[in-house]
Amino acid sequence: MTALRSPVSVSVRAAAKINLHLGVGAVREDGFHPLETVYQAIGLYDDLTMTAHHHTGMVLETADYIDPADIPSASENIAIRALELVRAHTGSDGQEHLSLVKSIPVAGGMAGGSADAAAALLAYDRLHNCGLTDDVLLGLAAELGSDVPFSLVGGTARGRGRGELVQPLDDRGTWWWVAVPSKVGLSTPDVYRHFDRLFPHALAEPAAPDDLLSALASGEPLRLARALHNDLQAPAIDLRPELGTLIERGEREGALRGLVSGSGPTCVFLCDSLDGAHAVVAGLHGAGHDVVLIANGPVAGAHLLELP
Repeated sequence: MTALRSPVSVSVRAAAKINLHLGVGAVREDGFHPLETVYQAIGLYDDLTMTAHHHTGMVLETADYIDPADIPSASENIAIRALELVRAHTGSDGQEHLSLVKSIPVAGGMAGGSADAAAALLAYDRLHNCGLTDDVLLGLAAELGSDVPFSLVGGTARGRGRGELVQPLDDRGTWWWVAVPSKVGLSTPDVYRHFDRLFPHALAEPAAPDDLLSALASGEPLRLARALHNDLQAPAIDLRPELGTLIERGEREGALRGLVSGSGPTCVFLCDSLDGAHAVVAGLHGAGHDVVLIANGPVAGAHLLELP
């Protein structure tokens, strides 16, 4: 019998996320906020290729709307941290090289870094045939950040705790989104601190997203639009008022609803169809927004790509 050989390289694609619902509770003694959220993975992707190599390193390629200077260096990049974590878990002292192609807006509330970390965990497991279970991968993901487990799961899912406790949802809809990234990032810790200032009497635990779950089950875009919710939108717009102006403009151009994505500053717009999304794109281009992206959802979480 011929022994199985590990592949020399594997490539993994991971999707951006948006929050259809983001309920935030009062800050806890450990500094974290309890969350009730509904995630959706949408069709904007980062692709990561991992290669067995004689030294660890990372090369980067970005979409033209992403400034490479905004990407953390290899020593600080979460994909490298994910690689180091899974190496430690498996007891490996091997070396791997990463090639990362980024199309998810950076520092935009769309979990691009989390997507890269999820891709690195999955790529390592497949490159070395580790056979790590889903529970192990999700546990490692949770150590890296609240959004990383969802980046593995994808689709549409409910998140609790700090967002890391992920329960997949049965979402049979096809939803069309327009995303408008910002050239200037917005610090997630700053947005949460401003939330604490604006809402000093926030509930200890946020309410369950019952209306949003019912809207998803209906498959009706207008009903989903009415149920979209983000507790971080008010602090994000208070810090960056132009985000509110952008949301108002997108809705005037025909979007069913505009929303700050996560902690921002990317704004997303739910549309009634692909044609409706194109109309919103045209209107926002006309209003002077150079980068306006269309994506559908839900899409798969981190998954292998076939190498040529």
